[in-house]
Amino acid sequence: MDTKYGFTRFTLTEFEQWLGTISVSRVVDKVQEHHTWSPRYAQFTGNNHFEMQKGMRDHHVGHNGWADIGQHLSIFPDGMIVTGRPMNNTPACIYGNNSRSVCIENVGDFDTGQDQMTDAQKEAIVKATAALVRRFSLAPVTTNNIVYHHWYDLNTGQRTNGTGVTKTCPGTAFFGGNTVADCRNNFLPLVEQALTGVPFAPSVATPTYGVVVSDTLNVRVSSSASAALAATQGPLETGAIIRVFREENGWYKIANSKEYWVYGKWVKPVTQRIVNTDDSKGRAGPGTSFEILRSFMKGETVYVHETSGNWSRIALDDLWVNSSLIG
Repeated sequence: MDTKYGFTRFTLTEFEQWLGTISVSRVVDKVQEHHTWSPRYAQFTGNNHFEMQKGMRDHHVGHNGWADIGQHLSIFPDGMIVTGRPMNNTPACIYGNNSRSVCIENVGDFDTGQDQMTDAQKEAIVKATAALVRRFSLAPVTTNNIVYHHWYDLNTGQRTNGTGVTKTCPGTAFFGGNTVADCRNNFLPLVEQALTGVPFAPSVATPTYGVVVSDTLNVRVSSSASAALAATQGPLETGAIIRVFREENGWYKIANSKEYWVYGKWVKPVTQRIVNTDDSKGRAGPGTSFEILRSFMKGETVYVHETSGNWSRIALDDLWVNSSLIG
């Protein structure tokens, strides 16, 4: 393990160990798989991991205007893994679908006829994904919690499973293809195999969920307004979804393994639900006469803020779905 330009480079084993030591207070319910397309194998010399990662950050900040490099992790042809954007920060990887995701950029162009993925990189991609599944309790693995960029329309952010205006990312030859069926048949069984025999760490308690309703909400190291601010966790913003592991004196513990607490006055309870049918309509109010704002695909995760009759509001603003469409 070594560091440069603010990034850390790990072997697979070091990454798995490191992942178990960090605290991530935001809710994560998806792992995104991408390929960089550019840079690709031709630019990799075997020891320029940091320079390539810095080049991607410079492009994302200078050209795209982002605050930081888009991805949380980059996995290189030799199987080394390099950190990017901090895990507690939302990535910039799939338009409209980043808030509860971890983004992996796999270095290379994995469209048919381009870079041939090395065995070392294959192993690292599979096992790093499995490590994230363990860390964030995402099992069983499905095409709802491990997703490809290709499945989302670039203009709307809607999940279309590959129709409309999309990228080929993570590549038409990525573990046999970039379709939902390719992922289900080729990639997920490898992730499941990597998980076999590895016990999940038990949670302190079954968490509930909440949404932050203040402009910013400080995270402290104990359940008191006089407690110090958490050194490695900045304030939470309006609309952030959190897990609540314990309540104490009106304060909520929002991390399993760390003493991270927020004042419960500024957190309203929400309920996690899964969309149970394709093309579910999200409307501007609780009824079919309201404007359709977006559509949801089967398997998407939503959080219910309130109900009105047979309708559920799933955002701080007015975005409603018929309650029969979510399980």
